[in-house]
Amino acid sequence: MSHNVFTVTDASFDADVANQHGVVLLDFWADWCGPCKMLAPVLTDIADEYAGALRVAKLNADQNTATCERYTVRGLPTLLLFVDGVEKERLVGTISKTRLAAVLDNYLED
Repeated sequence: MSHNVFTVTDASFDADVANQHGVVLLDFWADWCGPCKMLAPVLTDIADEYAGALRVAKLNADQNTATCERYTVRGLPTLLLFVDGVEKERLVGTISKTRLAAVLDNYLED
């Protein structure tokens, strides 16, 4: 995992995501999730390429069920895009790097 990707837990969610100024992309994942493993290198690339413009975070859904319930996460992987602590986009399932970059660019151009 890239040094530009950080881990979020139920305990750290508010400080790391909800109360953050700027753009945070949060990946809900699990060890047993094949599509999550396929998405991981895409997120690493995005984190490296967008370093300084957004933060990429990962939250293990099996170990942090309170945040999953709070945001009604029902399938994995789920990506939530937060801008100034407010959920703006939700992407469920695998997504190409090109499509993810297009979604991110819409929020980073403002």
